This record gives sequence, C-alpha cells and structure tokens, in this order.
Amino acid sequence: MMNEEQMQALGEKVVDVLHSIYDPEIPVDIYELGLIYDVRVSEDADIEIDMTLTSPSCPVAESMPEEVREKVSSLDEAKEVKVIMVFEPTWTKEMMSEEAKLELGFL
Repeated sequence: MMNEEQMQALGEKVVDVLHSIYDPEIPVDIYELGLIYDVRVSEDADIEIDMTLTSPSCPVAESMPEEVREKVSSLDEAKEVKVIMVFEPTWTKEMMSEEAKLELGFL
C-alpha cells in the first residue's frame, strides 16, 4: 500500500512520461496539448489515465492509447495501467497549455 505522498510522487512520474509522448501530427507532447484529462493513482499503484484525441477519427486512435499504456507501465512502481478513452468533453484548442499555444502560433 502506498501513502498519499508516494501516490503523488508516482502521479508526477506519470506526468513526466506523458510529456515524452508526442502527437504525430503536432510537435507538442500530449500533456501540453490537453489530451490528458485525468491521472489517478491508487494505493495499490494502479494507474488510470483519462485521455482523448484531437479528433475521434485521429489516425493514431488505436496506437496512441497503447503507447501511453506501455510507457507508463514501464515505471518500476506502476502496477496495472489503464488508459480510458473519453470524448466528453470534446477536445478544443483552448485545452492546450499556454506553452503549446505559443509553440503552435495560437498566441
């Protein structure tokens, strides 16, 4: 069983991993793009990630969630990793971080 501090530390490691995964069509990582809606870490070190895609017909609709699951699973502390695809709320450019908007010329 993990305590609150360990769960938070693992959550931060998960976010670090998410920063290393890029949308193939946009030169910005999926976290900064706002494609990650939530990261939950349980006391048992199980991780659930709610994520979306820039569009439901995105060409990486099948490979992207699997890449996220595999990379997060590679963390030593991680036990079971689930990636849950959600399309509500629908992703919009407003969900991007300021950094991503700047990178893509939206600011």
